[in-house]
Amino acid sequence: MVEVLVVIAALLIIAAVLLPALAAAKRRTSKLGCDSDLKQIGLTYRIWEGDNGDKYPMQVSVRNGGAMELVATGNVAACFQVMSNELSTPKLLICPQDTNRFYATNFTTDFNNSKISYFVGLDVTNEMNPRMFLCGDDNFAIGGVPVKSGLLQLSANAPITWTKERHKFVGNIGLADGSVQQVTTGDLQKALRRTGVATNRLAIP
Repeated sequence: MVEVLVVIAALLIIAAVLLPALAAAKRRTSKLGCDSDLKQIGLTYRIWEGDNGDKYPMQVSVRNGGAMELVATGNVAACFQVMSNELSTPKLLICPQDTNRFYATNFTTDFNNSKISYFVGLDVTNEMNPRMFLCGDDNFAIGGVPVKSGLLQLSANAPITWTKERHKFVGNIGLADGSVQQVTTGDLQKALRRTGVATNRLAIP
């Protein structure tokens, strides 16, 4: 009996030591997963625009195979549906730490804004303003109030912050130059000022 209690006590001690380390590793893996997803999404944009007159879906009308009019109303799903051949799977569009959303099984029957974790920057071009926001985590707050689905217009000095739900007041942003940055709230505000435009239009799913 004493030996069993000793073994149980030893297992409890080992579990108490290992569990925090495992939780930290899981958090790091989730952040890397989000970063990897956004890099793949950024590459998808580049491939698509290479086949469509060097324009992203946000600059090509629906009539010509893009999603310009739809994304301008906040329809993020339409933008990614246009690029579905390049994306290959809708699973890329859910942040690993977004526990409020579920993967879509395809890009048609059950795909909509509720199956997407990432915003779309409406005014991005390859040639100009490489620091503009192309895509990224959509868990923003303005003046402490979480943003809602739809079109978000941000001035360079907007009081934008991250919410705590995903990466604990840190988020990931894909830029027009193809890079992905993990930024704090302070760095997010600086990145917004560095985009080079007076107003940044983001479509929030």
